[in-house]
Amino acid sequence: MPRPRSLTQDQLASAALAVIDREGLAGLSMRAVAQQLGMSTMGLYRYVHDREELERLVVELVLGAVDAEPPDPGGSWRERIEVMVRRLRDAVAAHPEVVPLTITHRHRSLGVLRWSETVLSILVEAGVEGERQVIALRGLLGYLIGAIQLEHLGALSGPGTTAITELPPDAFPHMTETARHAQQVGTEREFLGGLALLLDGIGG
Repeated sequence: MPRPRSLTQDQLASAALAVIDREGLAGLSMRAVAQQLGMSTMGLYRYVHDREELERLVVELVLGAVDAEPPDPGGSWRERIEVMVRRLRDAVAAHPEVVPLTITHRHRSLGVLRWSETVLSILVEAGVEGERQVIALRGLLGYLIGAIQLEHLGALSGPGTTAITELPPDAFPHMTETARHAQQVGTEREFLGGLALLLDGIGG
């Protein structure tokens, strides 16, 4: 007779997330999670079938915490969309190594589905429907995911920007000038500025 289960899905997901936060996404394996839990790898297979199932649990743990309730209806549609984008960004940005998993497993995540449903309701109220609604939602998700990855992998304050400022200005006049300005742009200003441009397009 098999032993009764004693670990919850949240405990499994938390252990997998701890591995990802510590070792990066490449470090996620059944063996690593089993060690995190203080059990054998074979013992872990009693709870999950494979790494993919662990990934789904991690995504739901991170995104399931996102507040999907509609923001204050007194705000403009742009303000309400910004609130929703900030909520998702805050949840995912706390664990940037998980970002690729959110792309792969977003269709199965109740957290993302609820968030998307609320965003779509705001867009409908703003008169954004049909094909424009599809493109708007995809654009918001694409911008959010890309912005988080850029902040994590290539922030404007990082060495990449400095390297661009040192390029020969006669060959790269616009790149070197832009890089000099980029050194003065903070992470929050960059994120909100890009979001504002996107919302301008949605509302146009």
